[in-house]
Amino acid sequence: MVRPRRQEAGFSAQVACWSAMNAELATILDDLVSQSLTCQPPTREQALAVLKSGDDDLLSVVAAGAQVRRHFFANRVKLNLIVNMKSGLCPEDCSYCSQRKGSDADVLKYNWVDPQEAAETADRAVAGGAKRVCLVASGRGPTDRDVVRVAQTVRIIKERHPDVEVCTSLGLLTKERAEHLVEAGVYAYNHNLNTSESTYADICSTHTFADRVDTVGVAQEAGLSPCSGAIFGMGEHDEDIVDLAFDLHKLDPDSVPVNFLIPFEGTPLGGEWQLTPQRCLRILALFRFFFPDVEVRIAGGREIHLRSLQTLGLHLANSIFLGDYLTSEGQAGSADLALIADAGFVVEGQEDVTLPAARRDLVSLRRRGPGTAVPANA
Repeated sequence: MVRPRRQEAGFSAQVACWSAMNAELATILDDLVSQSLTCQPPTREQALAVLKSGDDDLLSVVAAGAQVRRHFFANRVKLNLIVNMKSGLCPEDCSYCSQRKGSDADVLKYNWVDPQEAAETADRAVAGGAKRVCLVASGRGPTDRDVVRVAQTVRIIKERHPDVEVCTSLGLLTKERAEHLVEAGVYAYNHNLNTSESTYADICSTHTFADRVDTVGVAQEAGLSPCSGAIFGMGEHDEDIVDLAFDLHKLDPDSVPVNFLIPFEGTPLGGEWQLTPQRCLRILALFRFFFPDVEVRIAGGREIHLRSLQTLGLHLANSIFLGDYLTSEGQAGSADLALIADAGFVVEGQEDVTLPAARRDLVSLRRRGPGTAVPANA
C-alpha cells in the first residue's frame, strides 16, 4: 500500500514553531520556580505567559507550581470549614452572590444562628481534621451588636477547641470592631478583593474596590491575620487576573482563597459558565507563583469547575474547604478526605490518613447545617 506523502515542509515548520514556543515557556517556568523559592513575584510578562499557555503545556505548568508548593508545604493540606452565621437578604448588589439584593436564587435565608449551633458545627469540623473555622455573615458590615454575637460564638468554640483558628468574614470593618474581634479570640479576617480594580464597578455598585482594600488594612492593623483572595469566571481577561494578583500581593495576606464562580440562577452572573478545569489550574499555578509561602486555598466552585482534575489542584494549593459552602453544597466531607489521601497528601495537623467513601453529586443548594434541622456536612 502506498501512503500519501506528508507535506513535509509545512509539517516541519509547525514542529519547529511549537518547539520554540515550548522551549520559551519551559525557560519561563524554570525562572518562576527559582524566583518563587526566594519569594520573588512573577513579572507581568511571566504571569501572562502562564495564563496564555496551551493545554499541551498544562502538566508542565502544574509541575512547576507543584515544586514550589512542595518546597514550602510538603504534602500537607489544611482543612477549613465555613459556618454561614446569617444567610441571604444582603443589601449589597454583588453580581456573583446568591445572597445579594434582588437575588432570585432559592437559597436558605435566616438571621443569626445560635452560638451553640455554630459551635456544634465547628465540633464536627474539628473532628474531621479542620484547623480553621470560618464564621461568615451576609451584610455590608457588622454592627456592634453583631460583633457581640460573633464574639460569643468564638468564645464557645475556643473553649472547646483552644488550638483551632477562628476566621470571621463579616463585610466592611471599622478599627474598633476589628479590635473587639481580636479581644474575643478571632485569629483571621477574610475580605476578598474578588476582581481587578478596573472591572470592580462591573460587578458591584454599592461599595468600591478601595473599600475592600481598606477593610483588609483595618483588619491587619488590628492584629488579625489577613485573608484575601478572588473570584474567577466573571468575564475577566488575563490582564485583569494579573492586575488583581499584583494588588493582592501588595496587601501581603497570610491566606489567599481562590474561588471559581458558582453561577447561581437568579443572579446577574447565573449564565456565566466560562471556566474549564485547565483554565482553573493555570490560575491556581499563577497564584502559587505569586504567593509561594502563603496558604493558597481552593475555595468555592472547586467541585464544579475542577471536576475530575481536583487532584491536580492539590499539587498547587495547600488548603481547601471541607464540606459545604455558604449557600451551595460541596462534595461530602468524607470524599474530600479521600481525595487528599488518594493523591498522597495528608491532612495538616492530623497523623492518621484514611480512605473514606466516594464523593456525592457536585452541585446542589445547601439544605443542611446552620439554619436547618439537618446536621452540618463536615
